[in-house]
Amino acid sequence: AGVSPAQRQALLCARRAGALRVAPSRAYTPLVVGVGVAAAVLLLREAGEAYAKWAASPASRRYFEGGFADKMTRREAAQILGIRESAKPARIKEVHRKVMLANHPDAGGSDYVASKINEAKDVLLNKKGRSSIQF
Repeated sequence: AGVSPAQRQALLCARRAGALRVAPSRAYTPLVVGVGVAAAVLLLREAGEAYAKWAASPASRRYFEGGFADKMTRREAAQILGIRESAKPARIKEVHRKVMLANHPDAGGSDYVASKINEAKDVLLNKKGRSSIQF
């Protein structure tokens, strides 16, 4: 508005000569959006595959799958009590007490589970005699 034909002609000549920069066209907007959406889809697909791989790994399981071995090992005993195999005797006794309070037969727990908890403590403390209890 208010531009004379001579001024308009001068602007067109300056544009053709490259003296004036023209704002980038909005024609590239769909291309940029499409690339962004494609990148998001690829990222989500990779994240989904990584989650599926993690969910199938043993690290994602909350509980140990499998039964008890005939003779309890230190590893199995540590898993039952939820501590390391190399735990100190004071730590073993402390954890044993907490687990037994939660699973004691007088408090509604199972005799079998209580015997396995006691056996785990005995194995980790290298005690003999009680590990031969069979149910």
